[in-house]
Amino acid sequence: MRRRTLLHQGAQVLSLGLLHSFASGAQSPTILTVRVWPAPEYSRVTLESDALLSASQTVLANPPRLAVDLVGVMLNPALKELVAKVKADDPNIEGIRVGQYAADVVRLVIDLKQSVRPQMFNLAPVAAYQHRLVLDLYPVRNIDPLDALMAQYAQPQPQLPSATRTASDPLGELLAQRLGKTPTPATPNTSTTPTTLPGSSFPPARAASAPTSASPSSPPSPGANLTQGPSFLATDRLIIIALDAGHGGEDPGAIGPGGTLEKDVVLKLAHLLRERINASNVKGTPMRAFLTRDADYFVPLHVRVQKARRVQADLFVSLHADAFFTPEPQGASVFALSQGGASSSAARWMAAKENKADLIGGINVKAKGLEVQSALLDMSTTAQIVDSLKLGGTLIAEVGRIGKLHKGQVEQAAFAVLKAPDIPSVLVEAAFISNPAEERKLNSEEFQNQFADALMRGLLGYFARNPPLSRARTVG
Repeated sequence: MRRRTLLHQGAQVLSLGLLHSFASGAQSPTILTVRVWPAPEYSRVTLESDALLSASQTVLANPPRLAVDLVGVMLNPALKELVAKVKADDPNIEGIRVGQYAADVVRLVIDLKQSVRPQMFNLAPVAAYQHRLVLDLYPVRNIDPLDALMAQYAQPQPQLPSATRTASDPLGELLAQRLGKTPTPATPNTSTTPTTLPGSSFPPARAASAPTSASPSSPPSPGANLTQGPSFLATDRLIIIALDAGHGGEDPGAIGPGGTLEKDVVLKLAHLLRERINASNVKGTPMRAFLTRDADYFVPLHVRVQKARRVQADLFVSLHADAFFTPEPQGASVFALSQGGASSSAARWMAAKENKADLIGGINVKAKGLEVQSALLDMSTTAQIVDSLKLGGTLIAEVGRIGKLHKGQVEQAAFAVLKAPDIPSVLVEAAFISNPAEERKLNSEEFQNQFADALMRGLLGYFARNPPLSRARTVG
């Protein structure tokens, strides 16, 4: 009873000013819709309303839960939908209870699966959204991108001929060695049958063949395919490609005339490209892909870059689907960072559009250290841009072989997501989702596989000309 009283008093104190405005005749907010976005890194609850919401929150323990009081709000069907919005596999939220706590206060009780550090903030109307109150629930124990990469590796991967794992799992040890982590034991796989990814025309890499001294019927010795690279590759090297599926969660990206969401298309492309990367190597040196997001949730632009740096990525490829005001534009594009002005007015417009992702997806601008983190990502270097242009050139050449290009050369502009100072980074627009014909193409499995194949050939072409030599990095 005492806890109930204290919670009620806290809500009254924090919301006194707004209650006064309601008494003066100000509009009372109405909840329009609610959304829940689960992710390993954090779970988000969004309440969209027709006016600014005022709320207070109280963290409770034993069991862990979060009480949120919405002031000046009446319980309505939209709010009641929160209960059914929680998914069983949400890593942070067990369930949500909603009730009219007082005449002008609705209380949400969020039952948690683990202790969290909640962030609550308001977002002003933008794009298709009205006012939003956002609750971001971060686990007390942060998810380290390195741990995420190790966990991803531990799952079964498509195997190339002779890329056989053994109980000693040399590739797992190699990954652990590079990232400074304890390797995860792998399940032995003695299959030597060549595998082709479903729907893929991309040929298996021939460089991973077993030593010529081995008989055709004998399996390769542990780590044999890791030591056959040319002299410019160290045997303890592992190539990591950061794949960034644009948008996600609250930010749908561009929407095609048929209702296709950019965030869904590019996530599919990222998954397809990851399969190809994980099944490939560069002249005996294994490759692994790391996704900045692996499901439908929002990741701020600077966090995407930080993740890539944390896993010491060799390259960063951000995947998108272009859009314009009219349906005529078509074709793929590749962009790199520019330290000065944009290479064209179209590139400048595109960068401005993509950089609005944080406004639409929603970030807490008052979060501690956000300005410092963003400032660190403005240290772009000439060397990074030069390497990015080389990467973009090989990618656009391969993409041009399977379809139309919007521009025949790599364009440049100030894309926030390309600002890793030590990682060659490009942004790829697969096609114009605003063009009805290209929207249908983006939804085609045939095109999706062709595009992933083209990007894979481009990545291998880049490494053929730019060996992944060991280099010092600043991990942020």
